Amino acid sequence: MAGLPIRQDYSPSDLRTRAVREKDCRAALRLLAIANALEGMTRAEAARLAGMERQALHAAIQRFNAGGPDALHDRHCSGRPEQLGPGQQAALKAHILRGPEPERDGVSAWRLVDLCDYVERTYGVSYSEWGLSCLLKRLNLSRQKTRPSHPKGHPAAQAAFRKGAAVTAANHRRRAS
Repeated sequence: MAGLPIRQDYSPSDLRTRAVREKDCRAALRLLAIANALEGMTRAEAARLAGMERQALHAAIQRFNAGGPDALHDRHCSGRPEQLGPGQQAALKAHILRGPEPERDGVSAWRLVDLCDYVERTYGVSYSEWGLSCLLKRLNLSRQKTRPSHPKGHPAAQAAFRKGAAVTAANHRRRAS
């Protein structure tokens, strides 16, 4: 049975030169395997010397015949599409940055569980805690919580307490020595 013909417009020495200059090592190995096959090696031997299977060499030859040496680079895979669109992600980020209201939301600080429930209620999209954590990281948000503060606390009274506590502690140390 005859193998798949390889286009002849590139010489084996030209393919080896390109392989040496290639930054992508997988594409370089494909170029070397094709150069070996062009020089008359069996497909199995050419693939083995390049560290690949015969079927992988067959696929590389098909790509090479269709698009030349540039077609031997790995193709970019787009991956799974986002469940929330850019506008929904921006609205979620604004909601998180606004922070919870204890009367309305029933919590004083957002947890991943609360945010998963909010996203499911609002957008109809179900996220796991891990998935939402990855989304928050992509939105440049941190999972760390701020120090809790009482919603009815007075900042002026807290500042006075801190100043008084520092003065009292300093006086206490002077008396002890």
